[in-house]
Amino acid sequence: MNDEDIDEAASTIPLNLTLALAALVVIIGGMKLGASLLVPLLLSLFIAVICTSPVHWLHRRGVGLRMSVWLTLLVIGLLLSLLGLLLVNSVNTFAEELPGLESQIYDHYLSILNWLAGMGVSIRPERFSEWLDPTQATQLIPALLGEVGNVLMQSLIVALLVVFLLFETLNFREKVSQALLNPAPSLQRFNEFSLTLKRYLAVKTLISLVTGVLVWISCKILSVDFPLLWATLAFGLNYIPNIGSVLAAVPPVLLLLVSPQGGVFPAMLLAGSYLGINFVLGNLVEPRVMGRALGLSTFVAFLSLVVWGWILGTGGLLLSVLLTMTLKIALDSHPQTRWMARLLGPAHERPVTASGGGQTPQADA
Repeated sequence: MNDEDIDEAASTIPLNLTLALAALVVIIGGMKLGASLLVPLLLSLFIAVICTSPVHWLHRRGVGLRMSVWLTLLVIGLLLSLLGLLLVNSVNTFAEELPGLESQIYDHYLSILNWLAGMGVSIRPERFSEWLDPTQATQLIPALLGEVGNVLMQSLIVALLVVFLLFETLNFREKVSQALLNPAPSLQRFNEFSLTLKRYLAVKTLISLVTGVLVWISCKILSVDFPLLWATLAFGLNYIPNIGSVLAAVPPVLLLLVSPQGGVFPAMLLAGSYLGINFVLGNLVEPRVMGRALGLSTFVAFLSLVVWGWILGTGGLLLSVLLTMTLKIALDSHPQTRWMARLLGPAHERPVTASGGGQTPQADA
């Protein structure tokens, strides 16, 4: 390569970088505008990936592929229907007891004002009332309950998409083989990506399920009302890094604080149980089960929360880690982009080596 070729190659770098940044802006803008469509599609895709594991498990035991899909969908549908009925009952009971809760919150609010006045704190009660008026806070709950219909409609769309995606995956390899002249490298990379993603989703879902069960047990021991509601909230928010466990703990802790059978000490015990559950599962169990190669650095995890939340809204908060982990696994499955996957992971991460057609993450002891 002569000097002219080197100068020409160097001159194209700013142009290529500008085009790449422009394309990235267009893609992010399109995702932000189409968030209402992307969130159900992405959520159904992740659920379908999780469901492929029991489908293949049934198929290895002699059940046909289509019958395996229908059996998996039937079992999951029955479990979700039962959980949905229990949640609807809890939400209805919660809505019926809202007036009593509002009165209790207002009594505690007045006691706080009297305590501050007794301490000699100079406050303006009317301005303080505008900031911490409990009636304003409780008015948010009916608005939240009004979104239940929208959630049910979105859930129906997600369920239909999961059904179609599961049946579509049955012939995916044949379609790729027919579309590409040399499908072997693409199928191998897709197989590695699929196995690693399924492992991550399965482990994360299992950790979230264990978190929900432990929260339910804690709420039952401390006599917190609506334990199933708070357990389901902990299960869902466990997918949100850093702040998900804090958001899940706020409603039950406040409820126990103002309830007649509760108080400051039981509320502190419940907050401590939330802290202990998330510390043990999130910082001790989950890294050992997944390995460092399936982890994200703390900064990347928090940054993904901000970026995906800005692009996709509330759904982006729930899917932030899943989307970033999917991007990391996809980058790690190709040799030319593996260095970018290393930047997203934690320190002292060993390379992921393919073994038996899949990826086996290895971590430092």
